[in-house]
Amino acid sequence: MTASNGVGRVPRALRRRASGPGVLLVVVSLSLPALAAEPALTLHANAVAGADVPLTIDLFRWSTDAERTPLLAALAPPAPAPQPAAAPAAGAAGAAGRGGRGGRGGRGGGGRGDAAPPNPLARLTSAVKAAPTLGFIWGNGVTGYSIKYAWHAPAEAGRERIVLVTERRLGAHAPDWTPAPVATQDAEFTLVELRVDAKGVGEGKASLTTNVGLDAKAQTLALDGYDAAPVLLKVTR
Repeated sequence: MTASNGVGRVPRALRRRASGPGVLLVVVSLSLPALAAEPALTLHANAVAGADVPLTIDLFRWSTDAERTPLLAALAPPAPAPQPAAAPAAGAAGAAGRGGRGGRGGRGGGGRGDAAPPNPLARLTSAVKAAPTLGFIWGNGVTGYSIKYAWHAPAEAGRERIVLVTERRLGAHAPDWTPAPVATQDAEFTLVELRVDAKGVGEGKASLTTNVGLDAKAQTLALDGYDAAPVLLKVTR
């Protein structure tokens, strides 16, 4: 990726023409958004399932802690339910029973009217859509997959562990290489977990075949059972 400051050079012919008498040259410079001098990550990969489809990962930056928090919270275990109040004494219970039969109906009705908590996968899908775009994964088509979550940390054997989440299902427009999903989850997004060495060479697995989980120790989204998941991507720098 090459940085650009958005300021163009004045052609030599125009500079010579502007030197004549009575000629006023006005150069208008459009201010373009500043780009990072270097991308946070650039990797190339090939899908190993089905057709040999090349992919390019272009990551502008990693997720901040604040940006990761809503996605982690979506899969966090629910808070424990409040403990019920202690049972009243026998005398008080008898008085309440004689005077308040309707209370039992009201209590039951209130319980039945409570809305069920949202599905964790639905919460995570909403959080992914609301997150900022941090980069793209490009395939053969003109439309890339927006990266909404990006985390990395050292892994074993000198490798780096990388977790990316795309807003759309990876391979949605390339059914010839998309593996048949065997996971119980059916999400719109895709989590890709990579293991690469210092040269950027390694492997990648995805939630297309493995469920998404929460790595509480590393504080990141992750594949649930990475070691047992099939390899879907061969990664090169």
